[in-house]
Amino acid sequence: MIAEFHLPDLGEGLTEAEVVQWLVAPGDSVALNQTLAEVETAKAVVELPSPYEGTVSTLHAEAGETVAVGAPLIAFDVEGEEPPVAPSGAERDAGAEKAQPNLVGYGAAPTSSRRPARRARRHGGPQSGQVADTAVLEAAPHDALPSAAVEPVWERPRSTPPVRAYAKRLGVDLVLVAAEVGDRVITRADVEAYAERIGAGGARTAPAPAPETAAPSRSLPTPDGRARETRIPIRGVRKHTAAAMVQSAFTAPHVTVFHTVDVTATMEMLARLREDRALAEHRIGPLAVVAKAVCLALRRAPGLNARWDEESGEIVQYGYVDLGIAAATDRGLIVPMIRDAERLNLVELSSAVRELAETARAGKTSPAELAGGTFSLSNIGVFGVEAGTPILPPGQSGILAIGAVRRQPWEYRGEIALRQVMTLSLSFDHRLVDGAEGATFLKDVADILEEPGRAMLLS
Repeated sequence: MIAEFHLPDLGEGLTEAEVVQWLVAPGDSVALNQTLAEVETAKAVVELPSPYEGTVSTLHAEAGETVAVGAPLIAFDVEGEEPPVAPSGAERDAGAEKAQPNLVGYGAAPTSSRRPARRARRHGGPQSGQVADTAVLEAAPHDALPSAAVEPVWERPRSTPPVRAYAKRLGVDLVLVAAEVGDRVITRADVEAYAERIGAGGARTAPAPAPETAAPSRSLPTPDGRARETRIPIRGVRKHTAAAMVQSAFTAPHVTVFHTVDVTATMEMLARLREDRALAEHRIGPLAVVAKAVCLALRRAPGLNARWDEESGEIVQYGYVDLGIAAATDRGLIVPMIRDAERLNLVELSSAVRELAETARAGKTSPAELAGGTFSLSNIGVFGVEAGTPILPPGQSGILAIGAVRRQPWEYRGEIALRQVMTLSLSFDHRLVDGAEGATFLKDVADILEEPGRAMLLS
């Protein structure tokens, strides 16, 4: 019997996803919950598990193609009775209350009574037209299965979705890279080093991406060989970010205020904490201190921890702080959340910020971690920028940009001294927040950074 698998609801209001790559092909046998493909939503790259056990019959979308939620994605040839077909249209609406949402991270709803079986991920081996280096493959930690198999089956090398996409663009086979780096996660640097070496030595030439899978772009060469014009498709995170920023900029009346503060005492405190052996592994930095100061200051500025509900005609104020931290990744800007940040102490906030950043850089941030948020921070100081005018994330009434810490002459105790200063840039929705409330909040944060002991007055 033929069973159709429709693109499931990936959660958080997302309506479509782009197929990054297929991990199976027509004719492959798949097990229940085996990973079928990687798809990129407007927020994250996720893996889709198989809801059936059987043989792949048809792939309804090619890599690089955008598929709407509820549209056919893949068909299986399964044994037994005809499996239920995913409802659509009015049927989905009628059963919405009874059905359990199929969100990313929980897998597809199984229709088989058999227990899920774990199976090594499959990889098609060396790319088409490329001769495998058998000496390398024999030494690889992810090598071929015994010859009893009908066809070579390769365990998929360990890497993140952005690295796999990057290797695909360069035409680099990650199986061969894995043979050289050992049993660890392959990084972007590993792919670049391998591509540079085989390009310079000429031992193996990576095949050019096929026209149907290559990212559509156009370059007009100049006499010196540089591209004069390059066209990049607007999709994925960039498309979502652009839509969100336009919506925010033309919906909420933005106001941005600035305040430069002497943070010498905070930097000296952090230096002492780094010397404390009990805290050495936590690597507490200025961002964690600002995050803690924001959570304390929001108690006196409820309008900055709220949202404007146009439909109900209400201002919704939150009794908790889901703190968004803007993170620049290879896929674009994302804002994952630290849930209930107001409950965390400085050490816990520092660990949460570090884990959040590492997860974002690895491309493993889930849509659930990107949903919601009541207030956000943008650390533009890591780029050496002193100040800016951040745009509010949709649904939030405040965002604080943290500038670079720099040494400059400053008035200190009636004299001019060389001090460490930082500029804070607060943007807020003037529908919810008056200038006085915004200024009070910014001053409270600045006071804590100028003298960390002031946090005792707000706790």
